[in-house]
Amino acid sequence: MAQTTLPVRTTKEGAVCIDYPSLVSSPLSLQDSIKRAFGSDPNCLGIIVVNNLPAEYVKYRERLLLLAERFAAMNEETREKYADSKSHYSFGWSHGKEIMNGKPDTLKGSYYANPVVDYPTVPQEQREAHPEYYGRNIWPAADEAGVEGFEQAFKDLGRFIFKVGTELAIACQPFASAHLTDNSLSLTELISTSQTTKARLLHYFPPSKENPLPADDEPVDSWCGFHLDHSLLTGLCSAIYLSHEADGTVKQVTSPSPASGLYIRARGGDLTKVAIPPDSLAFQTGEALEIATGGKLRATPHCVRVGAGEGAEKVSRETFALFMQPDTTQIIGEGETFGSFSKKVFDEHYEPNM
Repeated sequence: MAQTTLPVRTTKEGAVCIDYPSLVSSPLSLQDSIKRAFGSDPNCLGIIVVNNLPAEYVKYRERLLLLAERFAAMNEETREKYADSKSHYSFGWSHGKEIMNGKPDTLKGSYYANPVVDYPTVPQEQREAHPEYYGRNIWPAADEAGVEGFEQAFKDLGRFIFKVGTELAIACQPFASAHLTDNSLSLTELISTSQTTKARLLHYFPPSKENPLPADDEPVDSWCGFHLDHSLLTGLCSAIYLSHEADGTVKQVTSPSPASGLYIRARGGDLTKVAIPPDSLAFQTGEALEIATGGKLRATPHCVRVGAGEGAEKVSRETFALFMQPDTTQIIGEGETFGSFSKKVFDEHYEPNM
C-alpha cells in the first residue's frame, strides 16, 4: 500500500513544521513537508520545525541554557582555563576569537563540545590534521562553583537533538537521494557514524560600551553577520532571555524586542524572521549538504539580531546549536572532502595564529 503523504503545515512566518510522532512512525509521510522546507523554490526557507517532542526536552533545554549564563558570569581568568587555542577554540570556551563582519566577535561567548563522543577514535595523523574535530572534550571541573552538572546537562541536550536529527535524516533521505551527486550516500549513516558532531552553547552578553544596542537603521546582521553553517544539518533550540537585575539576581524574561531573533534569507532572497517555540526544535541545511548535492539543496543563510527594547541593556540571550556533519575523510564534492572544506571555513573565520 502506498504511503499516505501528510499535508504541509507552516508557522505564521512560513516555516514548515512537522510532528515528532509522525517523524518517528511514518517518516515517508513527510515528503511534501521536506521538499517545501529544504527545496529550491523561492519561498523555501531551508528550515523545518519539529513539534510535540518528548517531555524531557523542555527540562534539558532550560537546564543547560541557564548554565550558559552562569558559566559566562564567571571571571575571565576562570573561563579561559577552559579555552583551547590548539583546536581553533573549537573545544571548550571561546570569546572574541571568531571573525564576523571583518572583526573579532565579542558580542557572544561560546562553549563547544562533542556531546556524542568524548574523544574520537581516529588515526593520530587524522587527529593532528583536524584538531577542530578530533580533540578531547573540555568540561568545567565537577566542583566549579555555579556550573555543577554542566557536562551532563550539555550531553543530555546534545544527544537528544542528535537523536531527533538522525530521525529527520531518515525522512530526508528520499528527497536528498534525488539530488546527491553520489546517491549511494545515506544522510543518516553520514551523521550517525560520524565523530565530528559538534555542539555550540551560546551566551550573547548584555549590551555594553564595546557592544552597544543596535540603532533602528542598522542592518539586520550588524551584530552577527549572515553566514552558512558548514554542516549537513544543524539543530537549533529556541533562545531564552535573562534579565540581570541591579540586586545581582537573574530572572527569565520575554524577548526585549520584537526585532530579536533568528533571521533567514529564503531561496528567493526574501528576509524572514523565524520563531522557534520553546518546546520545539528547528533544523536547517548546511553547506556540506549543498556541496554534496552539487548546489541543488542550498545551505540556509541566517543571522541573529538582538534588537533594542525596554530593558534590553540588561538582557542576555542563551541558546544552543548542534552541527551534524560527516567525518573529515568523507568526499562531499569533486576533489573535496569534508576535512578540506572545513579548513577553508576555519581559515576564513579565525586568525592564522589561533
